[in-house]
Amino acid sequence: MAVQGKKIAVFVLVIFALYVIITDPAKAADYVQIGFEGISNAASSIGDFMTWIANGGD
Repeated sequence: MAVQGKKIAVFVLVIFALYVIITDPAKAADYVQIGFEGISNAASSIGDFMTWIANGGD
């Protein structure tokens, strides 16, 4: 049952993404930029944390 729900969720997300890309490409580009900025911030935070750990937690 969980696999079926996951398939439906992915299908809905794909349909939403295609709809946004077709109807408003500028907004779709904004969403992509927001996503990449979030990933970048998360990676930076993980790197800072790992550096802190490597320095002994000081």
